[in-house]
Amino acid sequence: MASVETSSSRPYHIVVFGASGFTGQFVVEEVARTVSEGPKGNLKWAVAGRSKQKLDKVVEQAAEALSKPELRTEVEIIVADVGEPDTLAAMCKQAVIVLNCVGPYRFYGEPVVKACVENGAHCIDISGEPQFLEGMQLNYHNQAAEGGVYIVGACGFDSIPADMGVVYTRDQFRGTLTAVESFLTASSGPEGGCIHDGTWQSAIYGFADSTKLRDLRRKFNHKALPTVGSKIKRRGALFFSNEIQQYAVPFMGADPSIVKRTQRYLVEEHQATPVQYGAYAGVGGVSSLIKLMFAGMMFWFLVKFSFGRNLLIKYPEFFSFGYFSKAGPTRKQMEGASFQFAFYGEGYTEGQDPSQGKPNAKIRTLVQGPEAGYVATPIAMVQAALTILNEPTALPKTGGVYTPGAVFAKTTLIDRLNKHGLQFSVI
Repeated sequence: MASVETSSSRPYHIVVFGASGFTGQFVVEEVARTVSEGPKGNLKWAVAGRSKQKLDKVVEQAAEALSKPELRTEVEIIVADVGEPDTLAAMCKQAVIVLNCVGPYRFYGEPVVKACVENGAHCIDISGEPQFLEGMQLNYHNQAAEGGVYIVGACGFDSIPADMGVVYTRDQFRGTLTAVESFLTASSGPEGGCIHDGTWQSAIYGFADSTKLRDLRRKFNHKALPTVGSKIKRRGALFFSNEIQQYAVPFMGADPSIVKRTQRYLVEEHQATPVQYGAYAGVGGVSSLIKLMFAGMMFWFLVKFSFGRNLLIKYPEFFSFGYFSKAGPTRKQMEGASFQFAFYGEGYTEGQDPSQGKPNAKIRTLVQGPEAGYVATPIAMVQAALTILNEPTALPKTGGVYTPGAVFAKTTLIDRLNKHGLQFSVI
C-alpha cells in the first residue's frame, strides 16, 4: 500500500515542481481550488522551482485569479533545480507526492524520477513522450517497487482521457470487450486557440529519436499480447471518418503506447482479457486538411536534420500554421476551447465464448472536457494525486513505474474527474 501520510520531516502532501512554467502555473491554481479534497479535508502543499522570485509571482497570480489572498502566506516555496541533485533530494524528502511539470521530460524528467525513488516521494507527471515514459519503467520500476514509491506518467490530457476511457468502456460493457477505436476532436471558441511550444518541442525531439524508442522497446523482451476476437483493422494514414464526419489521421501522441502498457499490466497482473486499441484524431474539412498536409510535409522533412529542428523550434507559429506558439493560448482562448473522445468498442456478450465466432456486441462511450492542455491537464493531474492520497488501498499492491490505467483502474478517479468537468458517459 502507498504511504501517503505527512510528518514533521515530510510536511507536504503535494509539491508542484516547475510551478512557474506555462503549464505549472495552471496546476498551481488547480491545487489551490481543491485543497478541501485533501486527506481529512485539508491539503498541505508547496510550490518548487529554480527562481524564488518567479514562484512568488505565480503564487501572487493564483491568489489574485482565485480571490484567495491567503495563498500569499499559506503556500510554501522550495527552491530546486533539475541540474542540482541535492536540491531535488531535499524537495522530495518534504513531499508525499511531487507533481512534475518540468519538460521536455526527455531532457529534464529523469533526475526528478531518480530523486523521488531515492527519497520516498511518489511522482506524477504530464509527459506525452513515450521514450521517456518507457525508459523510466525500464530503469526505475524495480527500485520504485522495492521502496513502495509510485511513479505515474502521462497524467494529463496525455493520456488520462484515452487510457481511463478504455478502462471505463471495458467496465461499462456487459460481457468481454475485445477492441476499441477512439476518435479525438477538439474545438476552439470565438477567440481561436493554440498550444504552447513546449509541446511542439517534445514532438520534434520525439520524432527525431523514433529509432531509439524502437531499440528501447526491444529491451523489455515482451511477448505479443494475445488477440482476442476479430483483429482490429488499422485505418489508413488519412481517411474520412463516418464516426466523426470529418477527415481523420492516426493519433501521433502517447495514447496508443500508454493504453497498450495498461492492457499488458491488466493481463499480466489481473488475468484480464486484453483490449486492442486504435487511436485517431479528426482534422476537419478540406481546408484544414490542406494546411495539415503542408505542415506535415515540412515537419517530416525538417525534423530529420539538426538545422531543420532548430528552425522548427525557433519558428513554431510559422511551421505549424499557428497551432503552436511561444506565448501559448490566452485565458479567453482557453475558456472557449473543448475536446471530445468518442470510443467505439466491440466484444462478446456475457455467456459468449470470445474464442468462438465474431464479436456480437458494440458499445459507444464519450470522454469530453474543457480546453485540453491547460484546463483539462491540470484537473487530471491534480485529481490523480488526490486519488493516491485518499485511496491508497485501491492502488496496485506494490510501488513501481505505472500508467494511469494500471494505477487507477480500481479507484474512483473517473468519478472524481466527472465532478470536475471531465465527463465520462455511455451513449
